[in-house]
Amino acid sequence: MNDFSNSKKYNIGEFSRQFNLPTSTLRYYENEGLIKPQRYPNGRRYYTEEDVSWLKFLNHLKGTGLSIKELKQYILWREQGDSTIPQRLELLKAAKHNFLSEFSEIQHHLQILNDKINWYEAKQTGIISEDENFAEYLQVLGHHE
Repeated sequence: MNDFSNSKKYNIGEFSRQFNLPTSTLRYYENEGLIKPQRYPNGRRYYTEEDVSWLKFLNHLKGTGLSIKELKQYILWREQGDSTIPQRLELLKAAKHNFLSEFSEIQHHLQILNDKINWYEAKQTGIISEDENFAEYLQVLGHHE
């Protein structure tokens, strides 16, 4: 494990700017147990490079669609050590499966959007008949709505 004891320390404002998150979001994450900043003797929070790495990873997990509840469960298992690797692995694999399904749907939406743009451009330039409707155009391409 890396030694972060001599690393840079960030106050909440600096940390929030680094992630483009409002400080209220960081406080929410802290209240939910997702991040655990250190405290100076006067009670002010500070964050370390280890916190930077951890929040980057959490943002990746959030980006795949994991809920706050699932993130909290992951963190709980992580804190329990290597004996929970099978549960974490199962959670991550499920997240990957769900993300890939959503990603496939998004790709399909993008394909239809591109097809519609191409259809309009082809109509404007006279490449396709004014009578050909979009559904017929999709059939010719072998695409479906």
